[in-house]
Amino acid sequence: MNSSRRSFIKNVSGLTAGLTTLGMVPGMLNACSGTGKMFFSISLAQWSLHQYFKRWTSDGYTGGDADPIDFAAITRNEFGIEGLEYVNTFYFEKINEAGYLSELKNRSESEGMKNLLIMVDAEGQLGNPNEASRKQSVSNHYRWVEAAKFLGCHSIRVNAGSEGTWDEQMKLAADGIHSLCEFADDLGINVIVENHGHLSSNGEWLSGVMKMIDHPRAGTLPDFGNFSISETEEYDRYKGVAELMPFAKGVSAKSHEFDGEGNEVRTDYYKMLQIVKDAGFKGYVGIEYEGDELNEFEGIRATKALLEKVGTELS
Repeated sequence: MNSSRRSFIKNVSGLTAGLTTLGMVPGMLNACSGTGKMFFSISLAQWSLHQYFKRWTSDGYTGGDADPIDFAAITRNEFGIEGLEYVNTFYFEKINEAGYLSELKNRSESEGMKNLLIMVDAEGQLGNPNEASRKQSVSNHYRWVEAAKFLGCHSIRVNAGSEGTWDEQMKLAADGIHSLCEFADDLGINVIVENHGHLSSNGEWLSGVMKMIDHPRAGTLPDFGNFSISETEEYDRYKGVAELMPFAKGVSAKSHEFDGEGNEVRTDYYKMLQIVKDAGFKGYVGIEYEGDELNEFEGIRATKALLEKVGTELS
């Protein structure tokens, strides 16, 4: 990391720490510091910093001015978190550059971090009704499986997008994901599906897809908040997470807004983490802050404080 970037990170740290001290998150400073033993570990989804980092879109790179290659250092130094969940659109073109993945891996290793997974978007529908397009989407994901293997991750996170009836979409999504699992199996990488809109946000449907895939490399990434099936239909988030936990190889703690006691206003973290615990899960719970009342740094800190508080009390 060059000196100017190091100074910038240090300045941001001082600014956000000052905002917390001034009381921008009432009750957060009284949250448990996490000194007790929790039943899970905490990771950070890179999407929590999507305004801070530059990222790729179909129109080119957009977002902030920060370099995504600094994800490991920022996660360790700003938040004291050891687990990394990468997002492919921050590296969409970069991974084709010679030596880039090696540098990304070196950065995480130098910080003593654990690379956990890569969230993959913008590579086509794995459940596309057109067979040729579906096969192309599967092959588009291969480079991210290979990147995950190189970085030492356990999984890539994919989407179960499709079209048609309930049963048609289930069969198509299962077909595409199963094919990807067969490729990923040779590299020892899991293919995990997040509830991420449309039918995938229906816990009954997505758990049915998992049963139809019937592959040891297939799993889920239950997200606490992604249960909007359409603009008018919302699936019960607690029911959905409970249905997806039997297949979970990771968990995503979505957060948006906090009350004066530091609790997330849309999701009861006590109730949700009890569901996670009851399923016997002992892996990483990833912070995914998407709110706008707090800046990204403060939102991540507020979510971490809440996870530590609830996780310690439930342990």
